[in-house]
Amino acid sequence: MKQVPMNKWYDANFDEELVKLRESADDLCFAYNHTQPSDHKRKDEILKELFPNLGKRITLLAPIYVDYGMYTSIGDDTFVNHNAYFMDGGTITIGNHCFIGPNCGFYTGNHPLLASDRNLGYEIAKPIVIEDNVWIGADVTILPGVTIGKGSVIGAKSLVTKDIPANVVAYGNPCRVVREITEKDKIEVGDCNE
Repeated sequence: MKQVPMNKWYDANFDEELVKLRESADDLCFAYNHTQPSDHKRKDEILKELFPNLGKRITLLAPIYVDYGMYTSIGDDTFVNHNAYFMDGGTITIGNHCFIGPNCGFYTGNHPLLASDRNLGYEIAKPIVIEDNVWIGADVTILPGVTIGKGSVIGAKSLVTKDIPANVVAYGNPCRVVREITEKDKIEVGDCNE
């Protein structure tokens, strides 16, 4: 099976084998997105075929979209809200216990700046890494080559163009670190179970 080369220009638009792989992923996304939400058995079967590198106790709310699926890995106990898009020509690695808000996009692909090169169908793919315990708010866009450090929180509608360190709150366009997350952020649950 053909693989997308990392950090090298490749033919993303006219390579027949890559086109077939994307069509197969499109079919699986279509099947998943049109499966009754309560049909957990069928949804799990589709997800295992679409994402061979899927952890345990994953929640992916439909609709979801991927380019390949095989280049995305999602860790245990991770929640992905509605309308996620994984442009996984480059690998996308999502850790354990991550929360991903609705309408988030993970974009590993980039295109040439010169139109003459772009029109030939070339693309370059750079990996995205989301470490454990990251919370990504709604409508966040993550660009090629970005790593988000463990325990960090990315605010809604952010455009993440470069790496974000561990255990910080970051937001904006472009996304920037606002502050560290500390013990002062600990909530007091109190007697809410009574």
